Amino acid sequence: MKALIWTAPNEMEWTEVEPPRPGEDELLIRVEAVGICGSEIEGYLGHNSLRVPPLIMGHEFCGIVEEAGSKADEFIDIGVRVVVNPLLACGRCRSCTKGSPQLCVNRQIIGIHRPGAYGELVTVPVSSVIRLPDSISPYRAALAEPLACSLRAVRRAMEGYVFPNVVIFGAGGIGLLCAKSAKLLGAESVLMVDTNSRRLEIALVNGADMVINPLERSVEQAAAEMYGDKGVDVVVDAAGFQPTRSAAAALLNPGGTLMNIGLGIDATSLPVNHLIRSEINVLGSFCYTRQDFAEAVELLVRGAVTEEGWTEVRPLASGGQAFADLVAGQVHHGKILLDASGGRIG
Repeated sequence: MKALIWTAPNEMEWTEVEPPRPGEDELLIRVEAVGICGSEIEGYLGHNSLRVPPLIMGHEFCGIVEEAGSKADEFIDIGVRVVVNPLLACGRCRSCTKGSPQLCVNRQIIGIHRPGAYGELVTVPVSSVIRLPDSISPYRAALAEPLACSLRAVRRAMEGYVFPNVVIFGAGGIGLLCAKSAKLLGAESVLMVDTNSRRLEIALVNGADMVINPLERSVEQAAAEMYGDKGVDVVVDAAGFQPTRSAAAALLNPGGTLMNIGLGIDATSLPVNHLIRSEINVLGSFCYTRQDFAEAVELLVRGAVTEEGWTEVRPLASGGQAFADLVAGQVHHGKILLDASGGRIG
């Protein structure tokens, strides 16, 4: 089979590899669509210690069941479309037994700890798939994983608020899905902040009520004009850099919530005394539970969240160029989805 292999920082190779074979409790999936995640861009650059080359990345995907292992064939039929939850938890550690598989000490992620979906075929545990109706687009289904991340982060950030005002830093895929999730969960308004004006134009018709480019206008001034005395209850930082984290801390009302989901940098200076005196809640959200993932799939199936108007589709064979374009800042859509079907998706 053909696969896109990350071989070294800034290097991808589209090449022939040995096709995988499913284990007894696994499925062989023919990949239809797979997304490019911001964490994979960091991996591509060599900034992510979890990803080690050579590696077939790709953890946001759906496809068709092509073969089942001897202990998996009774659970699902050959030929059905499925979406894959790439987070694999042990089910035995303290976090798992407390109902937090996303914090499993032995967790593995498809596309990081084992080969992912940047290939024509991938093997996955049968327990990680959710069957999809034929009506859903594979491109939409491939959004299940990032939507689950966004849904959980925003739900936790908005907990305890009634119709909160929300500010989101970063108009990439996660930021846009956070905006959509916030509106679905009852946010009164969403202000989106990004330095890419074309992405902001897309955000304005995909969940944001107002957009601000901080290179052109003060975010604090815009928030004050938009929200007045009510102020900002929740900030979601989907970028994760020093300027966004500092601005988030300054924007929030006393008692407000800063949700960190962006993994841009690690070491960051924060005004801790201000956070203490204002009793600002500082949270982090890494991924999702199985329930979050299932709810994300349901939202996609019923069309509450779609891929229309903010995603871009490219062939998987051209994935290396897609990564290079993303790094160069030449992509203005919120998300690139790669077509692994060879153009068979209608």
